[in-house]
Amino acid sequence: MAHPVIHWEILGPDGPALHQFYRDLFGWSVNADNPFGYGTVDAAETGVGGGIGATPDGSSRVVIYVQVPDLQAALDRAVALGGTVLMPPEDIGPVVLAQFADPAGNVIGLLKG
Repeated sequence: MAHPVIHWEILGPDGPALHQFYRDLFGWSVNADNPFGYGTVDAAETGVGGGIGATPDGSSRVVIYVQVPDLQAALDRAVALGGTVLMPPEDIGPVVLAQFADPAGNVIGLLKG
């Protein structure tokens, strides 16, 4: 698989309420035991692991993350095709990620792999 989808996020203004909603709806185990209150969901439950949390600006969105070998090269290609960089490559501890918006405004994340 050239560039697999390896993570997803469901984000909104109230992370704990979203955690409870998806626990109740699908029976997912949401583990938010971290300093950010970011709820992780194991791939064994959902097919592809993901996260549920709050956004700093109170917006709502769903993001898929695609694994690529070179974040900047993928961002450059997205821009050349009409996309917009939302987050340049950033090291956030266990992962290095970036985000862009496609020409329709959908947010896509990139994870180095």
